[in-house]
Amino acid sequence: MEDLLLPCLNKELFGMDCYGCGGQRALLMVFKGNFKAAFNLFPAIYPILVLLGFVFLNLFVKFKFDYIIKISLILFTAGIILISYIFKILTFLPNH
Repeated sequence: MEDLLLPCLNKELFGMDCYGCGGQRALLMVFKGNFKAAFNLFPAIYPILVLLGFVFLNLFVKFKFDYIIKISLILFTAGIILISYIFKILTFLPNH
C-alpha cells in the first residue's frame, strides 16, 4: 500500500517538507490503528478527519450553526498545520 503514495513535489524539487508532508503516511497509520505514530507524522491528521467527517455528515443532517462550525474547524485545522510546520522547520534547522 505504501508503494501507492504520491511523492511530495516540494520535497523533491527544493529538498524541504511542505505543509502536508506526512499526511498520506499518517492516514495509513490511522487505518492500521497506529494512532500515536499518525499524530507524530502529521499532527493535523485528526482535525482534518473531524472536519471531513463533519462536512460529510452535514450533507445529510443540517445543523443550526453549521457554517460557523465548519469555519471554526477549518481555522483550527489550519492553525494546527501551521504550528506543526513551523515546529518541524525549527527542529530541523542546523545548530550554529
